[in-house]
Amino acid sequence: MTSIRSFILLVTTLSFAQTQIELTAVDSTAIQADQIIAIDNFETVYYTYNTALYKKPKDQPTINYSNVQLGVPTSVNAFNPLKINLFYQDFNTIIILDNRLAEIFKVDFNTKHPYKNISHVSTGYDNTIWIFNQDLQQLELYDYKNDKIRATTVPVQSNVLDLKSDYNYCWMLTEKYVYQYTYFGSLISKIENKGYTALATHNENIILKADTSLFFKSKKSQDILPLNTPKLLINQFLLTNETLYIYDSKKLHKYQLKIN
Repeated sequence: MTSIRSFILLVTTLSFAQTQIELTAVDSTAIQADQIIAIDNFETVYYTYNTALYKKPKDQPTINYSNVQLGVPTSVNAFNPLKINLFYQDFNTIIILDNRLAEIFKVDFNTKHPYKNISHVSTGYDNTIWIFNQDLQQLELYDYKNDKIRATTVPVQSNVLDLKSDYNYCWMLTEKYVYQYTYFGSLISKIENKGYTALATHNENIILKADTSLFFKSKKSQDILPLNTPKLLINQFLLTNETLYIYDSKKLHKYQLKIN
């Protein structure tokens, strides 16, 4: 029996040893921002400062958008650069911008019937956005042009901490679990929350934050592995392809993430 246990322990140890995640520092850039929103494949940086959203393309002039009436956006999602959404929770309102940061649509949920009390917003496919309805405690895929709900999820029983999405999936981090849904609202995975407070996603790979540490979950595995990050303040983090960005409130650090 002792030999069998030793063999199992050895196999388990070797399995973890073979799965290593390396972070290679690429560069760092000084930037003054309240929040880094997104960085695309062309290294265009979207960020907020004071009440404005800025779009800073590489080697091109920076443009910005601000709304005096609504003030500071609670969250901004630039996954689709042609339909950037800004959420103003105090006003229960969403503004949609085009790639020139011109306003193309406004959704005021205070005027909708039935009334919706929204806490989190993220991008969907086509003319949809994912919204978390606090009154019903459920995630909804909302078609803002036709003012209709295309999909809903089963209500959850814990507070929502973060919401991220792409055209095919939506990830919702709650105090108890990390949920992954299809664009039909079907639940396809559910992971216990072991102290995670924020997440970033790209191509179905996930980065999770717990305290001062970051963890990685590949779309090809159920294992959640720690990242050997440098000792710096992780004010924000983003994932683009295999590039991890960490913002420490003064500099934006860029790392190449490699999975062996």
